[in-house]
Amino acid sequence: MTDLNFITVYMTAWNSHDTKQVVSLYTSDFEGTDVAEARPLRGLDDVRRMVKRFMVAFPDLNFVVQDVVFDTQTIVLSWKMRGTHNGPFMNIPASGRSVEITGISMFGLKDGRIERGQQVWDLAGLLRSIGLLPRL
Repeated sequence: MTDLNFITVYMTAWNSHDTKQVVSLYTSDFEGTDVAEARPLRGLDDVRRMVKRFMVAFPDLNFVVQDVVFDTQTIVLSWKMRGTHNGPFMNIPASGRSVEITGISMFGLKDGRIERGQQVWDLAGLLRSIGLLPRL
């Protein structure tokens, strides 16, 4: 699978809300970080929990890739995610509000799957969108 094809498969899995497909794109020894997680993610169980957490909180979530940089072992994506906060997220009850956040994902690949990753996104913007922080 080429890197651009991988990105298409990855984003299609997220936008189809296919937890199993998203998780299948990670290695069993995956390690990574996400700004919404209190500790590093390790292994497929952590990835599965993270994916489900987003899909429950934002059941209509949709990602749009804005930019891509890649080489043979690394992919960097800038993206925008839209959705409605209709489920609990980070111990915050559903607000019913629409959200739009931007972020960057950096993935290290091994044998065509994600072995390591870092997700950095606008958590403050999300909290503003759901009414927990004031608009600036």
